[in-house]
Amino acid sequence: MTAFKKLFVLGFLLYLPFQSMAWGMLGHRIVGEIADRHISSKTRKNIRQILGNESIAMASNWADFVKSDPAYNYLGNWHYVNLKQGLSQPEVEAFFQQDTATDAYTRIQFLAGELKKKEVSQTQKVMYLRLLIHLIGDVHQPMHVGRPEDLGGNRIRVQWFNQPSNLHRVWDEQLIEYQQLSYTEYATAINFASKDQVKTWQRQLAPVWFFESYQIAENLYKGISSPDQKLSYRYNFDYVDTLNQQLLKGGVRLAGVLNEIFG
Repeated sequence: MTAFKKLFVLGFLLYLPFQSMAWGMLGHRIVGEIADRHISSKTRKNIRQILGNESIAMASNWADFVKSDPAYNYLGNWHYVNLKQGLSQPEVEAFFQQDTATDAYTRIQFLAGELKKKEVSQTQKVMYLRLLIHLIGDVHQPMHVGRPEDLGGNRIRVQWFNQPSNLHRVWDEQLIEYQQLSYTEYATAINFASKDQVKTWQRQLAPVWFFESYQIAENLYKGISSPDQKLSYRYNFDYVDTLNQQLLKGGVRLAGVLNEIFG
C-alpha cells in the first residue's frame, strides 16, 4: 500500500466517528413518515401552521443539516445520552429523574414543554418542532444510548461488507440502507403495529424509551468480539427485526407526543 493510500485509509477511519451522529437521513425520514401516519387530523393541521408544506419526514433531518453551521454547534450534545454499562432499569430511571445535563432526555422535555406555550414565536416553534422530531428519532437508535468511553460505538471499528466502518455508523445508516427501500416504502413495509401496541408504546414515558435502547445497545456491544470484526449478511439477518422495531416504535411514539402537544 502506498503512503498516500495509507494516509487516505487512516483519514477515513478518523473521519467516520465524527460523522456518525444520528439515524441517517433515511432512518429519520422513516420515523417521520410513520409518525405522519399516526397523527390526528387536528395535530396535522396545527403542525402545518408551523411547518407549512414541510412534512414531518423532511423536517426530521434539519438538526443534522445545521451541523454545517458553527452557530448551531451547541446542539451537538442534544442528540444522545451516554450511560455506563451494567445498569438496571430502576438505575436508569433514577438517573433520568436527576438528569440536568444538556442531552437528548432533558432537551426532549424542554422542547415538548416549549411547544405547548402560546407565547413562543413562530421562528422558535419551527426550530423546536424540527428538533423534537429529530431527537425522538435519535433515542430509538440504540447506539445513542451507548457507552461514554467509545462515544456510543463510534470508536468501535468494524468492517461492513469489507468496508471500514464503526458500530455507530452501521446502525445509523448502513443497516437501513442495506434494505434498499425508499423511506416511504420502508414505512409502509413495517407500519403494522396493532392498536394495543400503539396504545402501549404511546403510554410509555421517555425513560422507558431510553432504557429499551440502552438494553439493545448492551446486546450490540456483546455482538462485537474483536476489532475490525466483519459484519455482513448474518448481521443483517440477526438484527433487522430489532432495527425495524426501533424505527416503528420511534414513529409511533413521536406521533403520540405530537398528538399530546397539538391534538
